[in-house]
Amino acid sequence: MADREFNIIVYGATGFTGRLVAEYFAANYADVKWAMAGRSLTKLEEVRDEIGAPADTPLLTANADDPAALKALTARAQVIITTVGPYQLYGEPLLAACVETGTAYVDLCGEPNFMHAMIRKYQDAAKASGARIVFSCGFDSIPFDLGVWTVEQECIRRFGKPAPRVKGRVRAMKGTFSGGTFASGKATAMAAAKDPSVFKALVDPFSLTPGFSGPDQPKGVLPEYDEAMGAWVAPFMMAVINTKNVHRTNFLAGHPYGEDFKYDEMMVAPGLGEMGKAAAEAIAKMNPMNADKGPAPGEGPSKEERETGFYDIAFVAEMPTGERVTATVKGDRDPGYGSTSKMIAESALCLIRDVKGEGGVWTPGALMAEPLIRRLEANAGLSFSID
Repeated sequence: MADREFNIIVYGATGFTGRLVAEYFAANYADVKWAMAGRSLTKLEEVRDEIGAPADTPLLTANADDPAALKALTARAQVIITTVGPYQLYGEPLLAACVETGTAYVDLCGEPNFMHAMIRKYQDAAKASGARIVFSCGFDSIPFDLGVWTVEQECIRRFGKPAPRVKGRVRAMKGTFSGGTFASGKATAMAAAKDPSVFKALVDPFSLTPGFSGPDQPKGVLPEYDEAMGAWVAPFMMAVINTKNVHRTNFLAGHPYGEDFKYDEMMVAPGLGEMGKAAAEAIAKMNPMNADKGPAPGEGPSKEERETGFYDIAFVAEMPTGERVTATVKGDRDPGYGSTSKMIAESALCLIRDVKGEGGVWTPGALMAEPLIRRLEANAGLSFSID
């Protein structure tokens, strides 16, 4: 792997998020051998010039439906970053090429049905080839995956054992979603309507832990008053994927959180008392993915919106004896794009520079928790702290 032509190839560099990832490398990592890849050389040239990347930045073309081209592409890199979604429509050929060539792979997938299918189909082959496949390396689900890891490590340090119950609570968040996110949500909804097995993968909290099912989980689908937060909380749209990734991390790491671990995610509603209750009920009725029309692919928040965005998430671990430990994860950009583009870039670098690990289909938390936390705090504007 070390003697491959490129450290990293950014596949989908002409898309909204892919462009941000390429811009991040151009601005921060002159010592990394990286390339931009996509379908159109003309568009790649335009994006290279627009983001201020060096004129000699390598530009590579390969269509997502051309297995031979994808195999040749992946064989040239240590790690492939792909932002080309919806992954259930366009992702498998590139993932399969990485598995075949033993190439590490990171994506932004928030599609549990796709991940469930890929784990079942490629886990053994990836293990055999040495390909480290890491899903969900953006806001889905790094802050949540590593937030739970952080609070559970503190519980183990403080009490000698993990907390059997952790609550993920989004205290504040400012940011919008792009056309790619909207398209992924719509594709998942359509797939679930056609195929009962897709719906099952969406509703089963342990659909990413083959052979293991833990206890019944908190549903998190109705507003409720949360004593731990002293506030009303409402359903959180991304919980459907984040909770599954947290359980997969626990599964892959040998259940450091215990086999009886329970976890859910909700949003803290603004206001107190009846005002907070009303706000939680209003949040519960909103789902932007239910809209008939959303942003077109390639569209997303402006630079100002990305740079003024942020998020603040609490992870409350509750011990059976009544003690609580709270960890906080914060990000300094809008969650879906400004922060996500930095997280996936640093995840790829972590695979090259900080961790080894055998091949297989991983989560960020199971493969590179501590090194990735250090890297994100140093470079990507995230913070992880114990309150």
